[in-house]
Amino acid sequence: MRTIGTGMLAGLLGGVALGCVSLAGMTGTAVAKAPEYTFAMITHAQPGDTFWDIIRKGAEAAAKKDHVKLVYLNNPNASGEAQLITNVTQQHVDGIAATLAFPDAEDSALAQAEKAGIPVVGFNAGTSEWKKAGMMMYVGQDETIAGEAVGDRLNELGAKSVVCVDQQQGAIQLEARCDGIKKTFKGKMSVLYVNGYDMAGAQSRIVAKLQQDHAIDYVVTLGAPFAPTAIQAVKMANSKAKVATFDLNPQAVHLIQEGKLQFAVDQQPYVQGYEAVDFLWLYKTNGDVVGGGKPVLTGPTFVTSKNIAAVAKFAKRGTR
Repeated sequence: MRTIGTGMLAGLLGGVALGCVSLAGMTGTAVAKAPEYTFAMITHAQPGDTFWDIIRKGAEAAAKKDHVKLVYLNNPNASGEAQLITNVTQQHVDGIAATLAFPDAEDSALAQAEKAGIPVVGFNAGTSEWKKAGMMMYVGQDETIAGEAVGDRLNELGAKSVVCVDQQQGAIQLEARCDGIKKTFKGKMSVLYVNGYDMAGAQSRIVAKLQQDHAIDYVVTLGAPFAPTAIQAVKMANSKAKVATFDLNPQAVHLIQEGKLQFAVDQQPYVQGYEAVDFLWLYKTNGDVVGGGKPVLTGPTFVTSKNIAAVAKFAKRGTR
């Protein structure tokens, strides 16, 4: 005999009341095998961004729990991500979880998936666009709200002049972060665009910006991999600016512990990856639509020197 968890049991029995089932008395042969689906996860991840490793870990954990096959694909370009959606639609996958970083480019491909009867869940990017794109559910952080929270925090910290470093011009979720800061920050704010994950190029541009404007007292990066680059740039420019970042990774955790990074805004990517897959599974096995027509929010959560000890143990295993 084997013991079956209630979460798995619900999927196996598809609606049989749990109260009528004796878990202890069930054998492996008494229960039908859970249906196995193939779900595609498509992101705009850029090479070198460890953030997406955490999302993928969450997705893989949910796929394992739900007994589904996960196909993970990524392309940082608008047309490239749209083409991936088209490809998996033509392969007749059972569900798609996609980031909506480039709505104008992706809308047509998403419409094809929906016409084919494939459920689509949005996550990570597209908080304000997912309904228009016809997605069934959405899980992620409201980037405008996150940006506004950062602006408020910078006010509390006494910042007067901030530069927001954007590594992917045109990605709506990154634009929303900078726009959110600008909305609530009472000082001067400017946006500095850098070319993807060319860290040498990013460092040079940040150094030049700091040398050009000595009044800048905070550099806010939109991705954790850029935090150490910004810290080094501040040192090279002989600037007194402090550094903060959106998103979190193990290196950012160490920098916060060392007092070199002031804070990180964690949108909890592991949860996003996990729930995107799990939402598809719930819909396929039980017809569930989560969120009540609203996005399911995973952030923002601030990680600072005050709570870093609690977060560090999870970052060490790669889930924060």
